[in-house]
Amino acid sequence: MGNEDERQIDAVVLDWGGVLTVSVPRFVEDWLRSENIDRDRYGVTIKGWMGREAAPDNPVARLETGALAVDEFERLLAAELVTVDGGEIAAQGLLRRMFGTAHVDPAMADLVREVRASGVRTVLLSNSWGEGYPEDLLLELFDTLVISGRIGLRKPDPAIFRHTLDLLELPADRCVFFDDMQVNVDGAKAVGLRAHLHTDADTTRAALAALGVKP
Repeated sequence: MGNEDERQIDAVVLDWGGVLTVSVPRFVEDWLRSENIDRDRYGVTIKGWMGREAAPDNPVARLETGALAVDEFERLLAAELVTVDGGEIAAQGLLRRMFGTAHVDPAMADLVREVRASGVRTVLLSNSWGEGYPEDLLLELFDTLVISGRIGLRKPDPAIFRHTLDLLELPADRCVFFDDMQVNVDGAKAVGLRAHLHTDADTTRAALAALGVKP
């Protein structure tokens, strides 16, 4: 275990999809392939809803803040998609199917267990697409849960990072944040958190070790 005096942080804050799970492109590709969805059509739609030019009230933003119900989001997304041969995409259960192979990364789950056991607080900070989280695992891994749809805030809004810090009652520079999206990493840094782009368990473990967290 790392020496508490050597630790530069008191809390590790982590995203869910793409950090605690396999990468987002991996499970989305599984879904696109399984339903034979036109990738170009999907790409244009998601860029329009999540890209730099997306309107503030786009469907993803409203879904992630809980302002848009899952079934309505599924209807909107399904209406934009087609199969490669022009067929329709079923709306009901679309997100469940999209996240169907979003399995937990065992190496990351083990790392979070080790960090928590070492006495460093662990926090989930996730932009939610519905409530498909494994609740038992969340309770095992995390001391604190911050899920966007439950609080009406989403990354990279500075308010969600400040909300998290308020819950922890910690200064920003005593927390480190890991996310698989650079825009969210940049948002955390703007509020003063230490923040890193997550690519895999080994590099995240190394980043923690450099901060004195050596579970």
